[in-house]
Parts: sequence; C-alpha cells; structure tokens
Amino acid sequence: MKKISFLLGILAVVLAFSSCNKTETYADQLDRENEAINAYIVKHGIKVISEEQFEKQGNTTDVSKNQYVLFASSGVYMQIIDKGTGEPLKKGETATVLCRFTENNLITDTLQLTNSILYFGKTVDKMSVTNTSGTYTASFDPKSSVMYEAYRSTSVPAGWLVPLQYINLGRLTTPTSKLAKVKLIVPSQQGQINATQSVYPCSYDITYQRGL
Repeated sequence: MKKISFLLGILAVVLAFSSCNKTETYADQLDRENEAINAYIVKHGIKVISEEQFEKQGNTTDVSKNQYVLFASSGVYMQIIDKGTGEPLKKGETATVLCRFTENNLITDTLQLTNSILYFGKTVDKMSVTNTSGTYTASFDPKSSVMYEAYRSTSVPAGWLVPLQYINLGRLTTPTSKLAKVKLIVPSQQGQINATQSVYPCSYDITYQRGL
C-alpha cells in the first residue's frame, strides 16, 4: 500500500506539472529550471568548478569544499564522494550495475523517488551498461527497477551515465571495500522521461556496484 501511495504521489506531481506547462512556453520552462538549479547551488553552498580544474585535480572533487564539476556540454553537475573499490568499466565491456539512489525534484524541492527506504529496500535498480569506445549506454531491468516502476521506461537517464568514466565498479568483498558514490544535479534533458517531458531538474545521490 505504501509503495502504491508513493507512486501515486509521483503521478500527482507529473499531472501538476502538465497543468502548469499548458500556460508556459518552453523558454519559460527552461528559465524556471535554471532558476531552480541556481537556487539549489546557493542553498547548499556548492562550489562549482570547471572541467579543466576537475582534470587538474585528478578527476576528483574536493568534498570538504563541497565542489561539484559542471560538464558544460550536458549541464550536469557532479560531486564524487567516493570513487569506489574495483576498476572502471572497460571499453567494449558490458556489465550489470546495481544502484541505490535518491531523487529530488528541484522545482518542488521535495523527495520524489528512492529505493533507499524500507518498503523499496529489496529492489536495487539493476541496469545493463555498455562502454563503446568511451560512450556509455544503458537500460534498466524492468524486473528490478524502482525507476522503471515509477516512469515505465527502461531508459537510464543520461545524467546517471556521466560518472561512469570517473568511478570504479566493484563489490563489497572485504571490510575495506567501498561502493562508488556520487551526487548529481541533472537538468531535464539529461534526466528521466517525466523530467524531460515536464522540464524539471533533479538532484541525485547514487551508489554504483558491479553486479554478478
């Protein structure tokens, strides 16, 4: 029952956006999105760094300074909290990747979806990821995905794939093993299907683990 209520809540948000969007131009929606992203950055004291500085720092972000790198071509902001145990996905490799996540809608400033709470606890979002010469593609497994349950699409948000070239994929095999963990700010065009259609940005906390 709680799961149904949670998903109905998402539907209500989507319908509300659809109603508002009828009186807005796409340019208005993009302006609203940019305002929401900028407000989030200010509210959380985020220090935005360039890709050049990110590279000089060894493709890492200084969490103590609350750094996020902005990828100009996509508009995605990323903070690497932990690069994780293991190794990056190799070129030509396809792997199962397991994710725990929290999704927040930046327009409404509310939690929108997560598989990190009790009644979704058994459902780890599973996706099949392929690295083709540095270009990453992925799809959710509809049998194991809260994102699929909520949005009825196997498409993985492009924003979720941005960290993959900078993190390691491994498993918790020893007491010192760590999962890769990132924070993201994802504009609508790099987000899940409803965000793209209704033009709203989301923030994410995501862990990435190599599946079996």
